[in-house]
Amino acid sequence: MTHALIIGGGIAGPVAAMALRKAGFDATVHEAYPTGADTLGAFLVLFANGLAALRSIGADLPVREHSFPAETAEFLSDTGVPLGARPLAGTREAALSPRTLQRAALYRALRDEAVRRGVRVEYGKRLVDATTTPGGRVVAFFADGTRAEGDLLVGADGIHSRTRTLLDPDAPPPRHTGQLTVCGRTRDTADPAPPHTYRMIYGRRGFFGCTTAPDGTTYWFANIPGAELPAADLAAGPDHWRRRVVDTFADDRTPAAAIAAATGAAIVGMNAYDIPTTPVWHGRRTVLMGDAAHATAPNAAQGASLAIEDAVVLARCLRDLPDAERAFAAYERLRRERVERAVALSADMAGRLSPTFEERRARDAEVARQVAEKNDGSADWLTDYRVDWAATVR
Repeated sequence: MTHALIIGGGIAGPVAAMALRKAGFDATVHEAYPTGADTLGAFLVLFANGLAALRSIGADLPVREHSFPAETAEFLSDTGVPLGARPLAGTREAALSPRTLQRAALYRALRDEAVRRGVRVEYGKRLVDATTTPGGRVVAFFADGTRAEGDLLVGADGIHSRTRTLLDPDAPPPRHTGQLTVCGRTRDTADPAPPHTYRMIYGRRGFFGCTTAPDGTTYWFANIPGAELPAADLAAGPDHWRRRVVDTFADDRTPAAAIAAATGAAIVGMNAYDIPTTPVWHGRRTVLMGDAAHATAPNAAQGASLAIEDAVVLARCLRDLPDAERAFAAYERLRRERVERAVALSADMAGRLSPTFEERRARDAEVARQVAEKNDGSADWLTDYRVDWAATVR
């Protein structure tokens, strides 16, 4: 049986392992961290396209059990004036309504489900090198001195992917988008979002979004302008990030600053990066997926869903085509245009965080117009995408 070495145990890695097993392959996930990369405070949203891809391999239920839905988005100006509300894209099918959950919970749910299906997950395996034997086998070498051998190497090791640089030493590095993303959660705010709703706030100097879970916890994020920070500054602590967000939204007449001020230790700040294009996606035995191939800025909230799509599409290609090179080429053909379009969309959103007064009022009018015109919950090109597991790749 063909055996895949999957590098990375975040989102794309475990999903790829499950999809490959469904397609008749064996896979081992090699995770760099000793127990997994869990980040305090950070959360994410899975949209209809990502949920549908999970459903195609029967892996959506564990994610549902650790998440909660939202069906509506409402929009506020920095003045506090409502700009309208509409169903979130993809909510025409209730089972695919966007789901919110902590990033760590998603990691655990996917890994636990993969293990339940027989996938091996090995921790503390940070990739440092890889080679191909004369017989066509791939050998991966890890920082702890161990090695693993298989038929394929799947790089699902994130935005700072070692697999990407081994595949192409000239691969472009991640690009800082000129913004910082801060995530938090609190049960102490007096300004929860309405049930099943994402409240989106266009501030003077940043963008703020929040949603409130059935247990009363409000999850929030802030995208704010800022230069790339070194690791020591990112680790400054919750007091620093709380002040940074409160100061950013203090002059707005919205709940954003108060929600951040009511948050305790569950705050984390991150640099925001993307990778507009990766010239080399694969070699003869090695292939990239998820953020390793096409990291998106967080503004469109599609990184996790796109990675899940990648994993399922790759498994279909390997299932249906006679050799790895043809399968990898088909996978790139099916994925590259879509994901690069998503990266460009998110980058454009990241570039509109600090408008002038005139730009803010024009933006408000445009948002209100778009909300009024698209008020049916219909899916767009992002969320309407579906992976057809039964269809044959040719």
